[in-house]
Amino acid sequence: MTVNEPEKIEWQGTIISIQPRTAVWRYRLDNRTHYHRGYNLFLDGEANGIKTQFSVAISEKQQQKLIFRIGDVAKGSAWTKMYDVSDYADYYRAGGLKIIKKAKQTETTPPPYLIEPPNMATYEERGARMLSSASYKGKCFQCTWATMSAVEIEYNWGVTKKYRFESFCYGPKSCKLYKMGKPRAVPYKDSGSDYDEGWMDDICTERRGLDD
Repeated sequence: MTVNEPEKIEWQGTIISIQPRTAVWRYRLDNRTHYHRGYNLFLDGEANGIKTQFSVAISEKQQQKLIFRIGDVAKGSAWTKMYDVSDYADYYRAGGLKIIKKAKQTETTPPPYLIEPPNMATYEERGARMLSSASYKGKCFQCTWATMSAVEIEYNWGVTKKYRFESFCYGPKSCKLYKMGKPRAVPYKDSGSDYDEGWMDDICTERRGLDD
């Protein structure tokens, strides 16, 4: 795992998506545990003096205080990541958060669900299904139920881990935009790979019905 020297930066931009900040621990097919750590703001603006699209991780308390929405113009500070694989967002440890201009509220017909993101307990209770990378990057990107998780794979128990990013969905099972994508390989040392073909999705979301 590459270790970087964190650097504090200033940023400002228009929010184009707000998603849960999530992590997943995988061990063969015996375990797929999801962790919910806050939110990722995806913005179009300027970070560290460079005009670009970027993402900033914030806490649940920060979101509850300021209630960021898509279209808001916001600014703040943040830090570059010490570990590239620890977060999907470009920056974390956000501070000095301010909303410069609130977006006008408009009614939209889902999907995607362009609503104020719920609290972490709601995501935890709903559970996630695997979401195809193409869907995540396309029509689902602005949806409050979409997420790109930082995944840690237990490759050699207690000795070696592997890391990657995977997209998931917390939205209604009946969503017409949803596509699972290909089964996902879960490797283990000297044992090849098992494949998560979707049955873990059923376990993770067993508490809700088709339209929940």
